[in-house]
Amino acid sequence: MSETLAADAPTPVIHRPDLKFLLAHPAHFIALGAGSGLSRAAPGTVGTLWAWAAFVLLQPLMTDLRWAALIGAATLVGWWACTVTARHMRIADSGHIVWDEVVAFWLVLWLVMPTGFWGQLVAFALFRLFDAVKIGPMAWADRTFKGFGPRGGFGILLDDFAAALCTLLVIALWKY
Repeated sequence: MSETLAADAPTPVIHRPDLKFLLAHPAHFIALGAGSGLSRAAPGTVGTLWAWAAFVLLQPLMTDLRWAALIGAATLVGWWACTVTARHMRIADSGHIVWDEVVAFWLVLWLVMPTGFWGQLVAFALFRLFDAVKIGPMAWADRTFKGFGPRGGFGILLDDFAAALCTLLVIALWKY
């Protein structure tokens, strides 16, 4: 009888994931940005910094075709990972899920290259601003695709891709 009650008990909401949660499922490890999403303060910013560091390390090994393939595959895998992790956390779009920042910022950096540190820093600052403020297309994506399941997982990624698009538009206007 107690086993039945325990199995029927609702799973608690995980407001702040820990190392045990990170390692409990491959989707958690991916969605939480290999642990960067465990940060107590500003996990989205920490996840974006992790993405920047990973980009710098990968850049010498990559061609445009490899970047396109990696970002495409990371988007599809991330869609699954964000969907699963949001459902397991019981939060539709937890700030600790940072894979959306990772993939979207890789896209920004790939498309603004070649640029030096200061250009990358401007891209970082603009991306974080658009991701945090959630106006226009970011607000629409965030509002329209909220929830659990594949639609919600897609929404987690979509608002960050909208932030990437806005970042790239500002940089393009600034350059030209």
